[in-house]
Amino acid sequence: MDDMKSPSISEEDMTPDLCFLEQENAEKESMPEQFMQAGESCKELRFEEEYNEEFCKVASEGDGEDSDASGEIPEQLAARSSGRPMSYPDRVRILNLRRNLNQLDNLAKEKSIIFRKTREELNACHLRIQTLTMQQKDVENEIEREKEAGNTAAVFRLQAMQRRLGGELGNEKDLESKIAEMLNENMLGMWKIEIEQGKFADLRKQITRDEKELDLQHRERAEGRLQKQVERAVMLNRKCQTAEREQQKTSEDYEQKVSKAFDDAQKNREKAVQFLKSSLARSSITSLYMLMALKLATCLIGRLLPNRVREKEASQEQQHQEYMCRRMETVLSLKNSITSTRENFRTLQTRDKALALEANEQEQKMKEAIQAQGLDVTREVLLRKRQEEFEREKKEFMEQQKARKIEIVTRILKEEAQLEKVRKQSHPGRQKNKRKLPDAIRWRRKTWQYIENACAKPDAVVTQKSWRTPSPCSSPDDKNEVLEESSQKATQEMAHKSKHEGKEEDSRETLAEPEFTGLWDQECDVSKVPDGGVDSKPLGASKMEKDIFARNLEKLHSGVIHKHRVSGREFKGCPFYSKPSLIHFKDFDVGKTYKKKVILINAFYSINYCKLVGVSERLKDFFTVHFDPPGPMSAGMSCEVGVTFKPMINEDLEGEVAFLSHIGSFSIPLRCSTKKCVLALDKELIDFGTHVVGETISRTITLTNCGALATRFQLRRSAGSAGAHTVISPPSFERAVCAHWADKICTEKPSSSGITESTTEKGTISFLRSEEVIQHISLPERSKTDVDSSTTRLGTVSTVFSVVDITEQPTLSSMNVSPLEQHPEELAEITLGKVTEGDIGPFSSVKLQIIFTPAVPGDVRAEFEIIFENPDCDPLHFSAVAVSVAVPVWVPNPDVDLKICMYDRLYQDCIIIQSRATSALRLKFEVCKELANHMELLPKTGYIQAHSSFSVQLKFLPRKSLPEDAGKYFDEQTRVLEVPMTIVVSDQSKPVEFTVHAIVTTSDLEISPTEVDFGYCSIYEAVQTGITLTNKAILPQEFGFVGLPEFVEIQPDDGFGTLLPLESLNLDVIFNANKAKEYSFELTCKTEINRLFKLTCKAIGVHPPLELSHSLVQFSATALNDVSTATLFVINNHVSLNQFTHAVPRIGKGDVAPVGPTSFQFIIPEDSPITIMPCVGTVLPGKKCLVEVSFRPVLSEQLIRQEAVEMARRAAELKVAMEKKARELELQRKKEESLAGRRKLGSGSFLGQFSRDKYSKQTLRVSEVPDPENILPNSEEYIAAHLALIRNFTDRFERFIIPCLVASGAIDEKKEPENLQYSPYNTLYLELHCPSVAPSLLLLSNNGRSTINFGTVAVGHRVMKEIKIQNISQEQLPLKYSLLSPFGPFWLLNPARMLGEGESQELNISFCPEESRAFCEMLGIRSQKATLAITLIGEGVVPSILCSVEGDMFNLGYVVAKETATSTFKIENTSSIALKFSILLESLSPNRDKEQQKLPAFLSSPGKTDLVGTQNYSGLSVFSISPVEGIIGVGKIQEFTITFNPDHESLHYSDCLKIMLFNKEVIRVIQLKGAARSHMMFVEGGDPLDVPVESLALTTSLAEEAAKAESDKLTKPILLRLECVQSETLVIPGVRELRVGGIRTAQFPSKKTVEFSWESLSILQMKGFTIDPVKGTVDRGQTKAITVSWVPPAGLDPDQLVTGTAMLTLKGDVKEVYSVYFMSRIVTK
Repeated sequence: MDDMKSPSISEEDMTPDLCFLEQENAEKESMPEQFMQAGESCKELRFEEEYNEEFCKVASEGDGEDSDASGEIPEQLAARSSGRPMSYPDRVRILNLRRNLNQLDNLAKEKSIIFRKTREELNACHLRIQTLTMQQKDVENEIEREKEAGNTAAVFRLQAMQRRLGGELGNEKDLESKIAEMLNENMLGMWKIEIEQGKFADLRKQITRDEKELDLQHRERAEGRLQKQVERAVMLNRKCQTAEREQQKTSEDYEQKVSKAFDDAQKNREKAVQFLKSSLARSSITSLYMLMALKLATCLIGRLLPNRVREKEASQEQQHQEYMCRRMETVLSLKNSITSTRENFRTLQTRDKALALEANEQEQKMKEAIQAQGLDVTREVLLRKRQEEFEREKKEFMEQQKARKIEIVTRILKEEAQLEKVRKQSHPGRQKNKRKLPDAIRWRRKTWQYIENACAKPDAVVTQKSWRTPSPCSSPDDKNEVLEESSQKATQEMAHKSKHEGKEEDSRETLAEPEFTGLWDQECDVSKVPDGGVDSKPLGASKMEKDIFARNLEKLHSGVIHKHRVSGREFKGCPFYSKPSLIHFKDFDVGKTYKKKVILINAFYSINYCKLVGVSERLKDFFTVHFDPPGPMSAGMSCEVGVTFKPMINEDLEGEVAFLSHIGSFSIPLRCSTKKCVLALDKELIDFGTHVVGETISRTITLTNCGALATRFQLRRSAGSAGAHTVISPPSFERAVCAHWADKICTEKPSSSGITESTTEKGTISFLRSEEVIQHISLPERSKTDVDSSTTRLGTVSTVFSVVDITEQPTLSSMNVSPLEQHPEELAEITLGKVTEGDIGPFSSVKLQIIFTPAVPGDVRAEFEIIFENPDCDPLHFSAVAVSVAVPVWVPNPDVDLKICMYDRLYQDCIIIQSRATSALRLKFEVCKELANHMELLPKTGYIQAHSSFSVQLKFLPRKSLPEDAGKYFDEQTRVLEVPMTIVVSDQSKPVEFTVHAIVTTSDLEISPTEVDFGYCSIYEAVQTGITLTNKAILPQEFGFVGLPEFVEIQPDDGFGTLLPLESLNLDVIFNANKAKEYSFELTCKTEINRLFKLTCKAIGVHPPLELSHSLVQFSATALNDVSTATLFVINNHVSLNQFTHAVPRIGKGDVAPVGPTSFQFIIPEDSPITIMPCVGTVLPGKKCLVEVSFRPVLSEQLIRQEAVEMARRAAELKVAMEKKARELELQRKKEESLAGRRKLGSGSFLGQFSRDKYSKQTLRVSEVPDPENILPNSEEYIAAHLALIRNFTDRFERFIIPCLVASGAIDEKKEPENLQYSPYNTLYLELHCPSVAPSLLLLSNNGRSTINFGTVAVGHRVMKEIKIQNISQEQLPLKYSLLSPFGPFWLLNPARMLGEGESQELNISFCPEESRAFCEMLGIRSQKATLAITLIGEGVVPSILCSVEGDMFNLGYVVAKETATSTFKIENTSSIALKFSILLESLSPNRDKEQQKLPAFLSSPGKTDLVGTQNYSGLSVFSISPVEGIIGVGKIQEFTITFNPDHESLHYSDCLKIMLFNKEVIRVIQLKGAARSHMMFVEGGDPLDVPVESLALTTSLAEEAAKAESDKLTKPILLRLECVQSETLVIPGVRELRVGGIRTAQFPSKKTVEFSWESLSILQMKGFTIDPVKGTVDRGQTKAITVSWVPPAGLDPDQLVTGTAMLTLKGDVKEVYSVYFMSRIVTK
């Protein structure tokens, strides 16, 4: 180890190279297996540099582009030492660095372990070398001694040992050198890793500190969270205590209010009682008389009413009570039913959820199991679902067939009942004899004969009969029991019906007969049965013999058998012998008819009789026995029995034909054998003997079929020496079904499935490949097959296999044979001949060829097996053994791989040839003539010594003509060259062959396009175009563009790189013109083998007259719906046309642009989030124009509509899936119920079929997905999609290039931008980089809209709205708000200063307009990253109404006391807002009690009256109005109804009505007036004689009140004051009016009008008074005016009052007299 030097390995040597790796792999093949692991570990060192580069890149992340991986601490790590909390990127960076450091440590450990193992192996190799050296020295000494002794044989032996030791020593030295090299490489890798660890020592320390700091921060954060939780708990406890106190206070207030209300109610009740007593006192006398009259009338009516009326009323009342009880019971039962239904529904929902959960768990377990097996989960699940669907369809089909069979049996029974009834009527004496046949046989015959006749069609062409017979495992009795059970209920029903129909049918004579007669009628006809009284004894018998014969015949008929003795000896044995003793039908075919004749010989000692009992129950459908009873037979006599066999199933059958003789029963065995294959081999071992490698030997083996059934065979290698049988099986899905049927057949268990079909993606296929047969079976035959399938069970399986035999035979290539693992040596040496599969016919043989071609010396043994398509045939096995001897000369490496080679480059390799011969041999090396110009072996001839090796040099120089010259040895598609080389050895029959492999490729690079035209390029812009560089070779090639001009740049990597095989690399050629001229140049690409490829380029430079201060604007990350702004300048530097002093604007070599104002226009794409202000302008020479660019990212309407459609589609799919699942569960439940019902009833039910039909016809209803164009922006779908997109918004980056058109001239009002001449070559381009991020704040309320509309609000009123914002970011946000106008109507009441992660906050905003106009303000909620802008709008409106009441007075007129009068008025809303109103009455004011304590208005303020006048004695309000409150829409009219309901007579009813808006402003006051009279007439007018306030106190006794009432009935005073205006020239008389009216009422029907008249008018007339009219009448509800005028008589003193009195009489229901006092005076003007 000390003298070992570490080789200097550069970074280039550590770079992975394909050729080096391939050589290393080649060396690995020759190394011992114990060093392979070490070699693979050493291979990892070659990629350490890449790992170190990656690690350094991660470690130096954030240090900038110039930072290296030298182990410096990043600035981010140093910044974190300041104590601030670590951000998320810092934590991720620490985790990544820790992971990379751990990987580096693990790699160091692995390298250390490999180094130790390699060093141990090197020490062991040194020991072996020392041992071999010592042994070699000992052998040399032995040789010297033996030479001296003259022992030649020992010398040769020792020399051979010396050569062997020398070879082993050489190999050990080679191995030593390789292990030393690996050890050096491992040591170098360890040194590099240690260096890297030293580089990152400081970083490791810093990461340790950061991790400790991170743990400390985690603990602090946890403590902070705990503290917050404690604070929250304390706050919550305080809130709970506050809430409890508030609740207690509220309950106390409520109790106080209740007690106060109770006291008020009690006081009001006392007042009402007091009022009632006063009223009763006034009308006590009248009420007394009325009460007496009422009692008297009641007594008279009660005596006159009959008792039956009372009884009728009582009965009606009782019926009504019973009806109500029934209704109550119905309602209660309905309620209980609804409750139980709900409970059942909840139970079903719970069960459905549990079942769904269980199904999901089972499906998940199934998927995990499938995945654990390594299978395709999706495919297996799909196959299982299809299998379940198939089983379900199969079950439905079987149930349908069962229902059809039951229907057929029902029809049969019905017809049988009719036939039986007809037969009883026509043949009453034959009923007894017809019962001789057993019921089971009779029913079976009738049923199956009816089915056969009903289902068969003469024109149906099929390959075989479709109906089946009972299988060997099921007896006919079982089938009859099934039929009897299935038809038992139908028979009972038919019998029940026939009882009712019997009387009608017996009453009328019918001649109805069935359409056809059954076979049972012919077989059981009594007329054809021989009469027992007929003498069947042969002629010539004696009388005693006839008696004996009659007695025996009677016993035979009765079934009684006795033992017989003849000559004192009892007969034992079979009474009859049959010839042949066994009826055997061999190798039968289904559908054919076979007949055999059997001779029965009487073996009894005396006369015997023979009677046919029948065939075994299971064989009755296939055999027919023809036997004519011969009568009495003497001993030794014989008779013939004919047996006819018509097979219908391909199955072995066994049974017997039973007979009954005079002395007992006997039977003849019956056997039917199908065609079978009997296969055998003539030998089981093939011994080829010993042969030389290269020879070919053939042997044959004979396969013989001794059976009558042909089959198909296949010869293949056996799966193992244990003789594991592998059968030819169908595809995977069919294989399982076939195996299932095979198991059923072997174990003789009944099967319940017939020829089934499976539905796959391609169509309908058969499990057993019998779809050709099934497709040709007609509909009736299929129905018969379906009917028979339920009863024949296992017979159907054998029929399926027979169908396969009849149909076209499938080829063995389509059969899925399980593959066997075979060794390449065995496949190359012992192989099969041409015949490996084919058909072997009945009673034939096939010869199979086995070929032995030795290739490797040694013993060879191969196991073969022959498998057959017939599943009943077991595979046959045989073995083949051989011994091969090797050739003397061979090539150790017969495949020379030159890897990948390029054209016109030389490649060499050395080929080693070994010889085991004892003498020298001549070798000749031959190259095929096709490759003579490309490949050469040197030398061409040579001699190889005994037990030595020979090396040959191979030279390969591929030229361009190789594809044409090589011919078949070269594949142009894969470009693989495979050349066979031959070494001819003297005295050896087989030449030595080896193959040279190479992949030939070109070294061309293709540049597309070959010519690039950049067009017109501005000097302020860089033009980029793409080219594609394609490597046509299958080897990587390094390239580089060299000698680039200064105005051209190629990216990436400055035009240098490596192209992988057949890779195409897109490069960007960037051209930046430095002046206005025409450019033409070439770009050169050079490869690593010095090949050059040219690219031609041209362009025209343009100098625009304007320039932009910034051609690239990079916006900061802008949140959604936020705005970012940037500014730039458009500069005009063109002030002179002198092109020699400075560069002037021009296009190429064209004219110079004029000096003057130059205009520009930015073209902004449609629907882009970019705004430029101004986008059009003019710049003077030497000036510049400021331009503002704004970026506002928003979601497009199309994207929102598409998201809404997607959400609707997902919701519809979910709904459909839930409905489908619910239907499936319901269907399963009904199936289970139907199955349970069928088990209980014992027969089929049609419920399952009905439910299946119901659900099969029901299709899935998928909700229609709305059209994106039909989704409105205000719809819920649009809003939900908008919010979902905002929440799930991901960061995106958009790049916009805005063209700026430039034109000479100014833009004004006359000259618009469109009229300017813009040159497309002078266009400037502004590049905008617009990153958009998700917003940190989200507006939840108002459906996410940022505009809060308060609508129209009345001036002076305040409206509040809540907006809810949520922090959808992952950090805590401090919030700031923009300043609202302090004089504006908008106020933010509760601004939140901090919003936690995921927290939401409600903000209250009020709007209180002070004037009538529209208002709009912006509220900005600012966070660190974005601003949420909310627009506040509202409008102030002055409310106004229009009332239908003119003036402030609303008079309801006169009403009869205790009656009601109503009147209406309307209010119209003339403002632009809806008005909320409330109606207040002054009489119901809460301050009314306080005002009543004051002096009346007529005392405190003479001439002033109270707003509230006389009130009712009952305490109820006189006036009432409805509605009391509500809302009047814009432009709407609200109608109000006022009800006047006085309870006593008064002329001073009044109240005050106030109309209040928004519970704040009284907008209108109306005085309500009304009067009440006890009679239907009234007089209105005159001056007041009393006060409007009425006292409710009782100040007089009842007698005084009665006297006052009598006095009031006499006269009622009225005062009229008149004033006559007199001047010097004019006298104006004084005029007053009195109005007489009648009240519309229903109390006084006898009096319809009111009459009035004046009395004592003469005196008044003398005094100047005039009354018009004097008398008249007034209808009810009408008023009439009486005009009173006064003109002073002549000579009247102006200062003297004139008075007079007149009587006004009114006649209505009563007569009233009014004393009218007239008082007049003269007023001088």
